[in-house]
Amino acid sequence: MAAMISTAQAGSLGDAAVAAFDRKRRLAFTVPAVVLLYLTYVFFAFDIPGIVANARTDNAAILLSDFWSHKTHVTRDNRTGNVTVAIEGENKGTYPPGRLPDWVGMQDGVTRIDLGEGYEVVYEGEGARFIVPGYGVIRVEPEGRGIRLELPEGEVPSWINASSARVTATTPQGRFSMTRNRTETFRYEPGWELFFFTLDSPFSGRSVSELATLAVSGERIDPARPNIAYMLSEFWTNKMWRHGDVAWALFETVLMAFLGTTGAALVALPLAFLAASNFTPARIVRFALRRVFDFVRGVDGLIWTIILSRAFGPGPLTGSLAILMTDTGSFGKLFSEALENIDRKQVEGVQSTGASPIQQARFGVMPQIVPVLLSQVLYFLESNTRSATVIGAIVGGGIGLLLTQAIITQKDWEEVSYYIILIVLMVMVMDSLSGWLRGLLIGRTGRT
Repeated sequence: MAAMISTAQAGSLGDAAVAAFDRKRRLAFTVPAVVLLYLTYVFFAFDIPGIVANARTDNAAILLSDFWSHKTHVTRDNRTGNVTVAIEGENKGTYPPGRLPDWVGMQDGVTRIDLGEGYEVVYEGEGARFIVPGYGVIRVEPEGRGIRLELPEGEVPSWINASSARVTATTPQGRFSMTRNRTETFRYEPGWELFFFTLDSPFSGRSVSELATLAVSGERIDPARPNIAYMLSEFWTNKMWRHGDVAWALFETVLMAFLGTTGAALVALPLAFLAASNFTPARIVRFALRRVFDFVRGVDGLIWTIILSRAFGPGPLTGSLAILMTDTGSFGKLFSEALENIDRKQVEGVQSTGASPIQQARFGVMPQIVPVLLSQVLYFLESNTRSATVIGAIVGGGIGLLLTQAIITQKDWEEVSYYIILIVLMVMVMDSLSGWLRGLLIGRTGRT
C-alpha cells in the first residue's frame, strides 16, 4: 500500500513538474511576443519614420558645438558702412577699435576676415566675397530691393540658403549671412570667451602667469585695493556671464527647496498623528485627513505653481509654497504610516511612569519614528532641489529663470551649458550633503 501511495505521489509530482514546465515555456514565448507588439505599436504611434526623415543633423551639430564654443560676429551695417566685431554679437563683448582680433583686418574701407583653413570673407564696397577652398569665390551684392548671388557653379549647393532677401552660407570654419541692411560673418572658436574678465577690464587679455604675478606681487592697478580683490570683483561683476547673479540664483533655488520641504514636514507631522489609526480613534477624522493628503499630493507641483502664481504673483516664495503643498500630502501619508507601525510596548512603558500624552509622544513615539522621518525629509530635500529648477522657470526665480531666458534667446547656448553644469553640481552637492546629514543624525555612516 505504501509503495502504491509513493508511486501515486511520484506520478502527481511528475505531472506538476510537466505543467510547470509548460507554463514557463508558454511564458517564454508570450513575453517576447508582447514586447515585440508593444515596440511595433510605439514605432507607428510616435511616427518614428517621420521623425527620422525630418531630423536635421546639421542643426544638432551646430547646437552641440555652441555648448562648448563661442562665436564672434563681424557685422557691417550696409546703410552706414560701419563694421563692428563683437563676441556673441553683444554690446558688452564689442572689441574696441585698437584691439581687434588678429584674424580681422581693416584697411582702406576693406574688411578681411580670416576664418582659417583657407576660408576668407572680404567686405568691399556694398558687397562681399566669400572664398571657399575647393569650391571657388561666392559674390553677394545688393541689387535693387534684394540680393544678387554669383556662384562659381550653376547650382546652389546644400550648404547655401539663398533667396531674394537673404543669402546664408554655412561652412565648417564659419557662417556668412547677408541681407539688404546687414552683412555678418560668424567665426566659431572653442572655449567660453570672456568667462573671467570682459574686454573693458584691466585684466582682460593677460596670460595666466601675468595674472598670477599681479595677484601676488604686482603693482596695484587700483591703489584703493589689492589686485587679487580687484580681480575677484571683476570676475564677480562680469557683465556677460553675471557670476554674481548666477550665484544668487543658485542660492534662491536651494532656499526654495529648503523652505518648501521643511515647511511641509512641520505642517504634516501634527496632522499625521490625527491621520494615524492608533492615535485617532475617530474614523471620520482619519478619513477626511487622508483624502486631503491624497488631494494635495495628487495635484502635481507644477500645477500648484501655476495656481499659486496667479494668487500670490511670481517669485521664489510662490515656488516654496508649491513645494510645500505637494510635499505636505506626501509627508502626511508617509508619517502617518510610520506612526501606525511603531512598537506599542515602548509607549506603554513610558505611560506606566504616569507620563502625559505629550510626554508619551515625546519619549515613546518620536525616538522610533525620527530616523524614518529625517531620512524621508532629507531625500525629499534632495529631490526638490531638482524640482525647484523647473518651478523657478515658471514663477521667475532661481537658476531655472536664467536657464529659461538663455534657451528662449536661442543665442548663447554656452550659457545654457554653463547653467546646466551648475545645476548638476548643485544636485550632486545636495545629494552628498543629505547623505552626510542622514548618517550624522540617524547614526549611520553617510554616503559619499
